[in-house]
Amino acid sequence: MSCLVKSNYSHQLSSTAMAMCSSFCPQIPNQLRARPICPFPTKPQFTLSVKAFSSETSNASSKDGMSARIGFLGLGIMGSPMAQNLIKAGCDVTVWNRTKIKCDPLISLGAKYKSSPQEVAASCDVTFAMLANPESALEVACGEHGAASGMSSGKGYVDVSTVDGATSKLISGRINATGASFLEAPVSGSKKPAEDGQLIFLTAGDKSLYELVAPLLDIMGKSRFYLGDVGNGAAMKLVVNMIMGSMMASFSEGLLLSEKVGLDPSVLVEVVSQGAISSPMYSTKGPSMIQSTYPTAFPLKHQQKDLRLALGLAESVSQPTPIAAAANELYKVAKSHGLSDQDFSAVIEALKAKLQNPPK
Repeated sequence: MSCLVKSNYSHQLSSTAMAMCSSFCPQIPNQLRARPICPFPTKPQFTLSVKAFSSETSNASSKDGMSARIGFLGLGIMGSPMAQNLIKAGCDVTVWNRTKIKCDPLISLGAKYKSSPQEVAASCDVTFAMLANPESALEVACGEHGAASGMSSGKGYVDVSTVDGATSKLISGRINATGASFLEAPVSGSKKPAEDGQLIFLTAGDKSLYELVAPLLDIMGKSRFYLGDVGNGAAMKLVVNMIMGSMMASFSEGLLLSEKVGLDPSVLVEVVSQGAISSPMYSTKGPSMIQSTYPTAFPLKHQQKDLRLALGLAESVSQPTPIAAAANELYKVAKSHGLSDQDFSAVIEALKAKLQNPPK
């Protein structure tokens, strides 16, 4: 395959030319078509375009064509649609998941399968990982038969999981010790943005790897930010999710209060959606919350995990976060009511329980 990369590859990985691919775009003018640097002769070549870049790379004008085999580890709510978008774009994708049955739909679309993260990493140039929590991310990367065991010089590992900075640095150190490159790239967005290729990537780590995987990020997302050293991407994601979790808790209070005083909560959703505090989250989640249904786009247990990690981050720099701390307690109550696997908007049920069972 051949790909156009909208970046200046002044620091390409020296030992192995890795390749990126994006969506078909036969209308690209001839003068913009790239010269393949190291194409695989067995792969058919096609011309590609890349979606809009974030500000730090938007002025890049140098483009090169390259080829790569892409690995994807973790096929849950987020990982499966992300990998599917890569496959639909024509990328050579190899997948792995603890439960193999989750790989089957992607295999039917053309993905290859390997039985361990180690085998995926060994057979691919760039490997992505989307795991549920820091423990899983560390185990898949560094455990027995983990991806690090299959990494070597010239390969790249991109962890798009949401983890704390310390975990990201541990994984980075293990990957770098093999001679491979590491990029953390947690995403802002949930199930629907993942399906639509509208995620926001918050990246940090090896800049050359970032530039090389940029076209792949652009297949899966609508924007991307490079934030410097490993840990910064993780920190940014935790801050974003801390804000989001606190907003949802406050929104839940508002919906219940409006109903309690005799107002129509559906009208509240409309009013909020037209004002200064308008948020797609409110207009998307509000109607189903009023109906007490919570189709899972972002599991409540993951929101509580992110709040816990954000509070730990705040503690490490002595930053008071009283609102987030209160929200975290509410999500813990929701978990105790068996709502862990429901959407995080189910946190409203914790408030209902408190209202139904006031302290004596």
